[in-house]
Formats: sequence, structure tokens, C-alpha cells
Amino acid sequence: MSVLVTGANGGLGPAVCQAFLDSGATVIGVARAWREPAPFATISADAATAEGCEKMVAQALQRGPLDALVHLVGGFSGGSPLAETSDETWDGMMNVNLRTAFCAMRAALRPMTAAGRGRIIAIGSRLAVEPSPNFAAYAVSKAALVALVKNVAVEGKKSGVTANVVLTSIIDTPKNREEMPGADFTKWVRPESIAKLMVWLASDAAADISGAVIPIYGRA
Repeated sequence: MSVLVTGANGGLGPAVCQAFLDSGATVIGVARAWREPAPFATISADAATAEGCEKMVAQALQRGPLDALVHLVGGFSGGSPLAETSDETWDGMMNVNLRTAFCAMRAALRPMTAAGRGRIIAIGSRLAVEPSPNFAAYAVSKAALVALVKNVAVEGKKSGVTANVVLTSIIDTPKNREEMPGADFTKWVRPESIAKLMVWLASDAAADISGAVIPIYGRA
């Protein structure tokens, strides 16, 4: 299995890439830039643009068929009521959480549809289905991601392509620990738990699962 992972050098990326490597998959990681060598093939591309996504898929296909796209690119911003949310925050959340997914999925769907098989897995957020005050831009962008995945799932029924989205609570990453030092880290969901779920969703065993919105919240 060949797996293309966007946002591979982000907070969740290393655990996801390692889990796929451990499963025997060929991993191709995508990031804007790579500062250190990785134990898998890497591509430098901007997933926020159509050109960047076409580039990463084309380069991945040079290594063989593309079996799965795991889309981890995303960002978080907020803290203000909707009435005080700036255009910059709103547009930023739509771009990083929705446009990147649209561009990546569109690029990957073409070869997957032609091959008659494919797995698309995206990382979402609990706030997509359980909104919280002062985070409208983020919550709406993630809710739109859920809608996008569901549409891809419906369109993929006849072509053998599945699409699912995993909703997380706060992920136990070094960055989140640094930004919230007073939190109870034991309640957060571990990256390794999310990674194992994604590996299963990409497997043949999950062939009948598509359009699912799957919560993985830990004890948060």
C-alpha cells in the first residue's frame, strides 16, 4: 500500500507516518519544507494551492499507484465572538482547514477513480459537531470539512473510493502541552491512538466504511 500523508511534519504527522510504516505501507510525506531527514519518502509542496497538490500527487504516482490519501493539514485560530472575528481569521481558517482538503482530495481522486480503488482520510475536530463559543471560524471550517468528506464518499461509491473523517479532541502533542501547561494531559487523545485508527481506515478491512464521522476524544 502506498500512502500519501499531507502535513507529515506537523504535530500528528510523525505518529501517523510511523504507524503506516509499521503496517508495511510505503509512506510519502508532504510538507512545505523538510528541516530534517525522514525515514520515508518526502515531497516539498504547498497543499494550500491547486498547483502544490497536483505536484505532490504527480510525484507520488511516480513511485506507483496511490492507494490512500491521509490529509493532516490544518490549523487553529480563534478566541473571539463571531461579531469580533476578523476577515483574516475567517479566511485563514477556511484556507488551512477546508481549501487544502479540497485541493488535496481533488488531486488524489483522479488517479484513485481511474484505478477503481482508494482511501481518503481527513483529520477533523470535535468542534465540527459540538461548537464552542468564540471559535466560530475554526468550527465552521471543520464542519465544512465534514461535509466535503461526506460528498466525496457519496461520489466514490461507484469507483471504489472511500472517504472518512476522524474527529479529535485536544491532541497530546508537545506544542499543545507548551500552550496549555496547566491542562490535564492524561485526558487528551494520544497521536498513536489516532494513527492506529487511520491505518485501519486505509486497510481492506475498512472497505465498507465510507462517509463516517468518527470521534476519538480520549477522556476530554
